[in-house]
Amino acid sequence: MTPSPTRRQVLGGLAAGAVAAIAGTTVARAAAGAVTYTAPGPRQRIDLNPGWRFVKSDVSGAQATGFDDSGWQTVSTPHTWNAVDGADGGNNYYRGVGWYRRHVTVPQNLAGKMLYLQFAGANQVADVWVNGTHVGQHTGGYARFRFGVTDVLVPGKDNVIAVKVTNAADPDIAPLSADYSFDGGIYRNVSLWAVDKLQIQMLDYSGPGVYLRQNTVSASSATVTVTTKLYNNNTTSRTVAVRSIITDAGGTVVADVTSPAAAVAANAGYRTDQTITLSTPRLWNGLADPYLYTANVEIHDVTGGADTVTDVVGQPLGLRTFAVDPAAGFSLNGTPLSLHGVNLHQDRAGVGWAITDGDHTQDFDLIQEIGATAIRMAHYQHDQKDYDLADQRGLVVWAEVPLVNAVTNSAAFTAGAELQLRELIRQNYNHPSIAFWSIGNEQRHDDTATNTLLGALAQIAAAEDPDRLSTYASNSSDNAGVGLHSQLCGFNKYFGWYGGSKDGDLGAWADALHSASPNRRLALSEYGAGANTTQHALNPAAPSSGGSWHPEEYQSLFHEAAWKQIKDRPYLWGTFVWNMFDFASDGRNEGSQPGINDKGLVTRDRAVRKDAFYWYKANWATTPTLYITSRRWTQRTDAATELKVYSNADQVTATVNGTSLGTLASSDRIFTWTGVTLQPGANHVVVTATIAGATQTDTVTWNLG
Repeated sequence: MTPSPTRRQVLGGLAAGAVAAIAGTTVARAAAGAVTYTAPGPRQRIDLNPGWRFVKSDVSGAQATGFDDSGWQTVSTPHTWNAVDGADGGNNYYRGVGWYRRHVTVPQNLAGKMLYLQFAGANQVADVWVNGTHVGQHTGGYARFRFGVTDVLVPGKDNVIAVKVTNAADPDIAPLSADYSFDGGIYRNVSLWAVDKLQIQMLDYSGPGVYLRQNTVSASSATVTVTTKLYNNNTTSRTVAVRSIITDAGGTVVADVTSPAAAVAANAGYRTDQTITLSTPRLWNGLADPYLYTANVEIHDVTGGADTVTDVVGQPLGLRTFAVDPAAGFSLNGTPLSLHGVNLHQDRAGVGWAITDGDHTQDFDLIQEIGATAIRMAHYQHDQKDYDLADQRGLVVWAEVPLVNAVTNSAAFTAGAELQLRELIRQNYNHPSIAFWSIGNEQRHDDTATNTLLGALAQIAAAEDPDRLSTYASNSSDNAGVGLHSQLCGFNKYFGWYGGSKDGDLGAWADALHSASPNRRLALSEYGAGANTTQHALNPAAPSSGGSWHPEEYQSLFHEAAWKQIKDRPYLWGTFVWNMFDFASDGRNEGSQPGINDKGLVTRDRAVRKDAFYWYKANWATTPTLYITSRRWTQRTDAATELKVYSNADQVTATVNGTSLGTLASSDRIFTWTGVTLQPGANHVVVTATIAGATQTDTVTWNLG
């Protein structure tokens, strides 16, 4: 391979003229007979999740190679020490130091490679040692981080990794507080990476080092700038060419460009910007068609006429445009799209934050089942698996920095918040699902320090990524300064739960603000009500939000009223239920579930979809839905009741104990038979409906007496 500024490259079956390369710019179109591409794999990843020793205390000298950890607990990462006490109430879960130690022997053939320890997440300060040498400290509990360990980790020999993690409160680290438990530990995956000395940068805020900026996108063409940051860690200069290959979902090459060869000095960085245009691209179109190309960037060492691929990084490329209009709301690829969805926390029963890829996938299966089009990934950077799943499933994402409740007016706090935002953006820049960068949530003080920081974060978001939109989630007054720094603003409103009425207050508030500020682009970033699936009442009044009584039926009534007000207001560019799943908040004691925020549409163990889940499924999903509510209220004391069904059918027929209650039609997806009388003993309820030509049936049994 002999790159030059005017080099024309024809790859395999690409027809002559299908690809033209001029000064690093390529215009490409798919051609008959085009070949598939398989990326080389010069990088090596070693899984370090199993085999850790752990102790939940601060231990002097535990970083030393010869330290005796035989009495410690054996664990695997992901791991947290707050899986139980972070969700049992009392607000007294352990916030302090935990130590992890692990032995590792890496293959001898990795000698000469650059070695990096990678932590996908540890909360919230992590100090790392290798063979007794401190290799770095990371602050902030949610971003991926890496440390170079080439000089201290010896291939072919036994090495000791020691990690000290603390989740103790720290006034210089965001978030200072929030309505969720701050689980401590190495709660995401750990790995070791071996990379050639001539590499795509590993330490650019631990981002991919390859950044895909979509300049123009339409059905006729898409132009993308591929920015690659590489580094030559060799002691001599290298002549380097950068090749970028775009493949479709089947692996067929649709664009291929190689930059002119350039000399890169020893121990120096280098950047290339390559522009690629695709003709008639297939767009990433949300749930309808979440189509993904892949961009692979190869680093070629062509020193002295050789040609060695030293590094390759692949990134998802979903081509799309989006916009938010103050009157019409959100549009994707020029077509209006209702962004209705849920908020998501990284938490589940039994394991806390230490969730697996399988857990993430199950969560997205449930989110997809309900028919959501969007997710607010509150209140922090999530695991890469979540963003990958959103890309693949076609869900539009609100991503957020963990600035919650309050700030500390200090240089350290400001620097830390800015670092967490840059990590969030650099590490997730290429995910097509992400449309919004949020600079914070629910600041309690509309003061100078808070507004100065929010203003700085908004500027960073615009500088790091001028193509996406910044937003913020406010629970302050509608015109408070905290909500005016970002391009968009969401509001957290709980009419009918924390005061007000569920019937009409939400719509009246939204209309008043939209009328007063018609050019503001408004969202409903949170709304919701609690529910305990073991507590039931017929058409209950609003319970005390902080009390022990949270009947499941009130949550349903709340969401029925909320959605009816939301769906007819397209100027709300996004609406997000709080929350998709119940989650740990150890300071709470309500709904007879200490330590749990019970506003989820699904229980924390993912075992029960609450009634309100099916209300949204009947309204959002295209799949047939027929669901009898109050189904868990199996033991009855009153014979007089009603039967309520959620369905996207035109008509539903019901029987009780074989006696017909008749057939009802509905214009709002709610079918209610009043005046139902239960008989002593078991009462068998059956509903049927025809949806999309197929008969659907649901049954429950209610026992009286």
